[in-house]
Amino acid sequence: MLELIKNPKIDFLGKKYIAFAFSGILSIIGIFAIVQIANGKANLGIDFAGGTAIQLKFEKPVVLHDIRLALEESGVRDFDLQDLPSVNKVLIRVKKTEQQLGQVSDAITDIISKKLPDNKYDVDSKTEIGPKVGGRLRADAGKAVAVAVIGILIYVAFRFQFKFGVGATVATFHDVLAILAVFYLMGREINLILVTALLTIAGYSLTDTVVVFDRIRENLKARLKDPLETVMNASINEVLSRTIITSMTVLLTSLALFFFGGEVIHDFALAMIMGVIIGTYSSIFIASPIVLLWGGKRPFARK
Repeated sequence: MLELIKNPKIDFLGKKYIAFAFSGILSIIGIFAIVQIANGKANLGIDFAGGTAIQLKFEKPVVLHDIRLALEESGVRDFDLQDLPSVNKVLIRVKKTEQQLGQVSDAITDIISKKLPDNKYDVDSKTEIGPKVGGRLRADAGKAVAVAVIGILIYVAFRFQFKFGVGATVATFHDVLAILAVFYLMGREINLILVTALLTIAGYSLTDTVVVFDRIRENLKARLKDPLETVMNASINEVLSRTIITSMTVLLTSLALFFFGGEVIHDFALAMIMGVIIGTYSSIFIASPIVLLWGGKRPFARK
């Protein structure tokens, strides 16, 4: 494979305590964000907070910006838009308000009729999500992330050793907490799209970590007399070019989605950009140091 950095000799594990301090701060903020999400006090999307979703089918093509401008000028806040240009459909989702849910959908149709009188439409579908349903979706999303993390622990523990499984699991959970922390601090919306991004990032982070662990396992078997930290540092340096190339490939794709993918996929792409950076960082500075600090017998000491 192309080597961007030839024969690097960076002491990654020597910086483990600095990395732990930085990651600890992010993780604490992430845990606080989870508590706020569970209590419904974060910036929750319609999926988690409840609200109204109405889909309109227009006779002629419609510009999404015109609908957004019409709703904002009429005082509508906290809404999401998604268009289906091939069939002239627009999905409008509004978070719960002090008004009754039915009144919200009526108000939206009145606004569209007044602001876009030259483009007739039909109400294709209307969905109302109450707070109980939103709470259930929040709980199910948390379970999905928890099951994914537990699955990672079992898989890596089976493929390598239990201590490697713990390292990979902690790194993955750290990635989830870090992204939640950043989104919470930025005031970004927490919704099912973000949960999808978190599960995608968990898979990416695991793949990157497994590549590092594979090289560590190979070198531990071949270099039985070298200290564990020396072998692990050498292994991380050997796969550094591969890690950078893979991360840059995913990062460039995510950047393209962020800048050209439109409003609907904006948060997903943002989470992926942060996930690639944090996932690469955690596979080097979190997963491997945890295996190193686990103690006990040197892994794979016997052939």
